Amino acid sequence: MKYCVVIIDGAAGLPLPERGGKSCLELAKTPNLDALAGEGVVGLARTVPPGMEPSSACACMSVLGYDPKVYYRGRSAIEARAMDIAIGEGEVVFRCNLVGVRGGRMWDYSAGHISTGEAKKLIAALNDGLGSDSIHFYPGVSYRNILKLRGHEDALSAHCTPPHDIPDKPVAEYLPKGKGSEILRELMKRSEAVLQGHPINLSRQSRGDMPATTIWLFWGSGRVPEMPAFKQLYGLGAALTSGVDLLRGLGKMAGMKVLDIPGVTDGLDNDYAAQAAGALKALEDNDLVVVHIEAPDEAAHAGSINDKVEAVERIDREVIGRLRSYQKDDLRVLAMPDHPTPIEIRTHSPEPVPFLLWGKGFSSNGAKEYSEAAAKGTGLLVADGYKIMGKLIED
Repeated sequence: MKYCVVIIDGAAGLPLPERGGKSCLELAKTPNLDALAGEGVVGLARTVPPGMEPSSACACMSVLGYDPKVYYRGRSAIEARAMDIAIGEGEVVFRCNLVGVRGGRMWDYSAGHISTGEAKKLIAALNDGLGSDSIHFYPGVSYRNILKLRGHEDALSAHCTPPHDIPDKPVAEYLPKGKGSEILRELMKRSEAVLQGHPINLSRQSRGDMPATTIWLFWGSGRVPEMPAFKQLYGLGAALTSGVDLLRGLGKMAGMKVLDIPGVTDGLDNDYAAQAAGALKALEDNDLVVVHIEAPDEAAHAGSINDKVEAVERIDREVIGRLRSYQKDDLRVLAMPDHPTPIEIRTHSPEPVPFLLWGKGFSSNGAKEYSEAAAKGTGLLVADGYKIMGKLIED
């Protein structure tokens, strides 16, 4: 038996009054997901335990079959793992977004989805201007970067707000607060002078793109606990494909093979067909493959209904469609978001998400389509979301 897990990041949401009370999943044309839902098991899974933050780190850990209450200690250290950044004694790491602030308000949490190449040059400039033996910046993917501090462990006590939680809000109200926040606020302020007038930003402005005006620091963490290998827990060799460091970090922590598939990105320009083909190819040498697709979440953070619907439709057509054509007796599929990202709030929420299980051994439990409402209608709830993996692979 082979297994495929498709994480449709942030695809779930709420009914949209301006679109006839339909969610983005309901607005999207998803004949393949609907067909699988009609033949398989559909329900809701609570991927974010009560009281925990509804981050992709926490929620995706659940989808991969690991209890966040046991293993989750912060997101930035997971991303650091993907980037092979060691975290030593007395060191802490923070997510370091390149953002755009205009008129004192959060203009864009991603500096207009700045390219990875541009971001690397800006991060290099930050290291030149602000770096030291105790301060180092590391480039990641696009706007997502890492800051490592040595000798500032108290910074982990600071209260920080993710920039995607405050679209168009006054940033002064959301700067790091409390014990340990001084170093974070200082670096954020000093970054403005480094970035202002940088050739990358001047070039972006000249062509009408948003400049990266400052850094935004959040999601601080120290070392993360070691997780047992996926094969140790579930007896299966696994691989993973994603366009973001977070999932690649989780994959490494779980002992999964992290696939390098050309064309896989974090946005609508993702090569969905290549990602699906690469995942199916990886099934030749692995028992299970995880396909994580970031695009719906990015569209929801941007508040774009049309882009989110388009992302879901392309996943249905180019990824789920290819899985349907795989021999059914040889494949089981789990498809689900990690968390909702409602368009109205443009950030994550902790509500349960719809899942579907399809393949040999699964039969219909009454759903006619894949959506939040259809999943709720079946009455099936997996209260501990990390147990969904066991339901996929159980005999």
